[in-house]
Amino acid sequence: MAREFSRNMFIMLVSIMVGAVVITYFAADIVNRSQIDTLTTLHTQQITNLNSRNENFTNYMLQGSIKMDAARETREVANLHFDFGLYWFDLALKNSDPGLAAQCIKNCTDAQIQYLSAAESFNKSIPYFLTATNYTNTSKYLEVIGYYLGFAHAGYNVTLLRYNASGLLRQAAENLSNGNMENVTLLMENFTSVESAVGGAQQQYDGYRQQIDGYLFFSEIREIP
Repeated sequence: MAREFSRNMFIMLVSIMVGAVVITYFAADIVNRSQIDTLTTLHTQQITNLNSRNENFTNYMLQGSIKMDAARETREVANLHFDFGLYWFDLALKNSDPGLAAQCIKNCTDAQIQYLSAAESFNKSIPYFLTATNYTNTSKYLEVIGYYLGFAHAGYNVTLLRYNASGLLRQAAENLSNGNMENVTLLMENFTSVESAVGGAQQQYDGYRQQIDGYLFFSEIREIP
């Protein structure tokens, strides 16, 4: 009887121990699963946030680049009109021909329209590049954005200077048509001063242009910002 009781007690103790081990295992498994779920959720959120930063960064850089490219193309068209305007003015001045002066006036007017449009596009690109800096901490990205910002500011400045030069040349041609040579002389002196400023601004513009044209932004540093 005592032996049977001891045997039953032993079986009961073993069952209790097994039950305790099983309960402990399941409890630990539940805790581990909970921790895994928490880490998975956290990592998913981090990946989502990182993807969002990448998408925003790329979007703002592309938007700014589109505005900048449009500004550059428009400025080239304006430069062509300006060069023709200066050509016609020189011919009109040599030949005292109002008809040639009229060609100068037309080209200068067209140049001013294009220069103003280009300046606006350069200016519109700046906020996009500034916003892009909010979505990266990578030094190389920030460095290149600095080039783009510098180029946009330089483009805006040199384009407005040439806009003013076109206006002075147009006024000189108008006065030439009217035979008012005193005003022509004064306007061309101002024109020369503005063109001198254009030369310095153009050097800065070309410097930044070489920087960004020589840097394949989206292929050379495509790692996560």
